[in-house]
Amino acid sequence: MGEQVRAGGVTLWAEQRGAGPDVLLIAGLGDPAEAWQFQLDGLADRYRLIAFDNRGGGRTPLPAGPFSVAAMADDAAALLRALEVPAAHVAGFSGGSVIAQELALRHPELVRSVVLVSTWACPDAFLRAVINFLRWLPASAPSERAFLEAFYLWLYTPRAHADGTVDKIIEEALAFPHKPSPETIQRTLDAFAVHDIAGRLAQIAVPTLVLAGGLDMITPPRYGRMVADGIPGARFEVLAEEAHQPFQEAPGLFNARVDAFWQEVEARR
Repeated sequence: MGEQVRAGGVTLWAEQRGAGPDVLLIAGLGDPAEAWQFQLDGLADRYRLIAFDNRGGGRTPLPAGPFSVAAMADDAAALLRALEVPAAHVAGFSGGSVIAQELALRHPELVRSVVLVSTWACPDAFLRAVINFLRWLPASAPSERAFLEAFYLWLYTPRAHADGTVDKIIEEALAFPHKPSPETIQRTLDAFAVHDIAGRLAQIAVPTLVLAGGLDMITPPRYGRMVADGIPGARFEVLAEEAHQPFQEAPGLFNARVDAFWQEVEARR
């Protein structure tokens, strides 16, 4: 069960699961904490996992005015402090990965390690075009189902479309009572569109694992490679048969990989 947590200037909905070293899971564009369900279920025997709804997502209200990736990183930091977590392993996917980058830079004392999934350092012309497309899609799609069908073409592998996985995810999304509004999606994308950390990557000083999907159409492996090359000592791995959200499509593979990484970081302490 989750709870509303007053974290700085916002109230974030957060769920905690399990016991062990602390792990903060940061979701991507408009996704609620439930996006991490396979990790909340599969890793709780080894870690204390914290998943939350970013501002405007799920059960967290959307504050007035524009906001930034830095503000969302400050939200995550405030959540850790409110929950009295001294430092956590941080994992973020897609938009959540750029929030994780900022969190490691702005609040290094709170970050024990970073896992960046389907990440980027700054949007190039291709990624800006994708962001612009996603920005107008929610308001222009003829139905909510049509929006999800178009959006999920970018997120999941052809096998997930063929075997019914995407159909199941769409039905779950349609039934979920806390959907992000088009305004949330647009304002979050506006923040992601101006995110540029390329010149500051070298300042990230914690152990870092960058994971890319070999079939990812939104953030192909070249984006993750750039991030890993810029962070001292970062590891870069391509999950060749996965797309943008491997933690959902191949949770066993993903959980085993991040668990091994976190166990190694813990052993060094």
